[in-house]
Amino acid sequence: MVDRVTHAYEGPLAVFLIGLRVHKPWRVGVVGTAVRAMPRMVVELERNKAAAARGEAESLGYLGSRSTVNGLGTTMIQWWRSVEDIYAYANAEPLEHRPAWLDFYRAVRTDPTAVTIWHETYAVSAAESVYAGPAPFGLASIAGTVPVGRRGDTARERIVHG
Repeated sequence: MVDRVTHAYEGPLAVFLIGLRVHKPWRVGVVGTAVRAMPRMVVELERNKAAAARGEAESLGYLGSRSTVNGLGTTMIQWWRSVEDIYAYANAEPLEHRPAWLDFYRAVRTDPTAVTIWHETYAVSAAESVYAGPAPFGLASIAGTVPVGRRGDTARERIVHG
């Protein structure tokens, strides 16, 4: 029998989806600018997360992320403590997001139809998960797992309110 687990995270939660869709791959300047921005931001967020865990920095609220690739596009799923933390990071002058957006806007002026950048932000009031198999995905891969029985056997029993 496969063990069933659920995520161990408890507390406020926001999910941020951000993606890039390439329409004109030959527009290397625009595409390159868009593609290079996200890795720098994720490195910054992961470094902050590690420093905060060691007590060396105040947490930005970023919990972790996972990327998917589909055709000429990519989507990143990010988990945050709150929507407010996402907005605070996006608007913090000394951090990577602001300069990345300014670089993108300058590059896209040369061809506004070369790429689409998009994002969706969700404030999560309740989260439920179950994983069966050797490698949890999503929130459980970031927050760890607990046995399903600890929270309940049904989806309704497993819901954790933020």
